[in-house]
Amino acid sequence: MPVPLWIWAVTLAGILGMLAIDLYSGARDVTARRAVLWSVIWVALGTGFGAVVWAVWGAERAGEYFGGYVLEKSLSVDNVMVFALIFASFSVPRAYQHRVLFLGVLGALVMRAALIAAGVALLGRFQWVLYVFGAFLLVTAGRMLRHRDSGAGPRGAALIRRVIPATSGYHGQRLWVRRAGRILATPLLVVLVLIEFSDLIFAVDSIPAIFSVTEEPFLVFTSNAFAILGLRSLYFLLDGLLYRLTYLKQGLAAVLAFVGLKMLLSGVVHIPVAISLTVIAACLGVAAWASLDPRVDHRRP
Repeated sequence: MPVPLWIWAVTLAGILGMLAIDLYSGARDVTARRAVLWSVIWVALGTGFGAVVWAVWGAERAGEYFGGYVLEKSLSVDNVMVFALIFASFSVPRAYQHRVLFLGVLGALVMRAALIAAGVALLGRFQWVLYVFGAFLLVTAGRMLRHRDSGAGPRGAALIRRVIPATSGYHGQRLWVRRAGRILATPLLVVLVLIEFSDLIFAVDSIPAIFSVTEEPFLVFTSNAFAILGLRSLYFLLDGLLYRLTYLKQGLAAVLAFVGLKMLLSGVVHIPVAISLTVIAACLGVAAWASLDPRVDHRRP
């Protein structure tokens, strides 16, 4: 799939432009209505880009893009759960959350681009790495079932505070302040570091997963980018509802297990993208349906 350099340049410029729009759109407090509106806009943009891929490179490549997009979008819900945990642990005011999420998305794009480049280089030289990715995803699925949350909360914060001297209170949306000639981090900077660290952890899990759908660098990057561009809006949309999705972890673990098995069996069985999408949707649908069972305890943790 040849992708001219100018298409890469135009696509990257468009993504940066959308990030700028996202920053401007979050200047005010994000209401539920605005979160729904922007979530619809981001999904429409991601779908529209898929239509462009279809028109330029054909239905097969478009299917790979949409497969990667849906996979990464579903896994990003777990990111949102960890974000909510970190914000709650530090009692981050809602008005300050947007800036941290924006910087988190920006950092996630950079980290994923680097990991994608590394993954493509490895697969280009060592095809057996695909089986390593598959085994890694199976281990990740098992780990996800055993642990309900990430360790990126207060324990991670204590470690960061040992390295970065920090103040005890917020100073608006400032990330650091100057005190007696010293530069001190605010709690918002500590939260940002934790967000970026959790982004890195999730990228290490999700990047191998997308290689089960496509190994084309352009499709891997763009499906990732469009999936996480709307992460901020998704957070504000699902904030307050995530605690009701009791079986979300199990659903995401099932998705990772399926993707890992698909990679391990790639040399024996070819599973079409349409079937992969159906299985992913079924795993998440069953998890959501089970979570809505009135017998399930939906009290906030």
